[in-house]
Amino acid sequence: MGICDGRVVIITGAGRGIGRAHALAFAAAGAKVVVNDVGASLTGEGADLSPAQETVNDIIAAGGQAIVNSDDVSDWDGAGNMIKQAVDHFGGLDTLVCNAGIVRDRMLVNMSVDEWDAVMKVHLRGTFCPVRHAIGYWREEHKAGRAREARIVTTSSGAGLFGSVSQANYSSAKAGIAAFTIVAAAELARYDVLANTIAPSARSRMTEEAFADMMKKPDSGFDKMAPENISPLVVWLGSSACTVSGRAFEIAGGELNLCDGWQHGVSFDKGARYEPEEITSVVADLLSTSPAPAAVYGAS
Repeated sequence: MGICDGRVVIITGAGRGIGRAHALAFAAAGAKVVVNDVGASLTGEGADLSPAQETVNDIIAAGGQAIVNSDDVSDWDGAGNMIKQAVDHFGGLDTLVCNAGIVRDRMLVNMSVDEWDAVMKVHLRGTFCPVRHAIGYWREEHKAGRAREARIVTTSSGAGLFGSVSQANYSSAKAGIAAFTIVAAAELARYDVLANTIAPSARSRMTEEAFADMMKKPDSGFDKMAPENISPLVVWLGSSACTVSGRAFEIAGGELNLCDGWQHGVSFDKGARYEPEEITSVVADLLSTSPAPAAVYGAS
């Protein structure tokens, strides 16, 4: 018996890297897995279903149950079909893990609107569409008296929480995902749906070139940046053992951090409208009594 025994789980972007590790880990924990991946390049072009099929083959060879789904997560009808496939094939849906993503890294001064839109489409729209269809299904199940212990796990990033130089599009999208998850958790509690987000640090196509030294596999000892290190947290968040919602977790190797963000900071209330000239001293006082913000990744 595994922690997800009998649960039906969809994982987007599960053909390679962190998503593939999630799929294998969920299957090992007893879940029936829908492996979604269009097989696009790192920047979102092309299609190749072989990585998703390889992941499914490995799960089946290990005695698990899995199927391939090739729908585009950012396509409204495709996302609906993904949910329908899980329900039709496995009889329901319990967990949705939104992991799919691309990068189009560029400094702001050189970034094109197409590079901005492409990243927003896959990350933000590609999170909203599957989640929206999934919660439609869960709401109907709840109304019919068949409430499921439903779980949503989204994928933010340290770039989304703190910012990353040359990744304004990616950082903005990942910040949006974190905020989206908080709202989802607040709205969906009435349907017994829990939603959390993770900010993982691990070796993947997105990180192994941009952070080559950090992501390099060690010659011996614990491989902190192995993608498999992220999956135990995601499996737990996607299981009925998870009872938290609306939280963000950073994880790297064996280091797990509950993020303490989005808090109201130090304030001063004049009790009347400010004059512009007064703001200088008020802000100076606020800064002197507030913690410094976390550094933007890549900033000197």
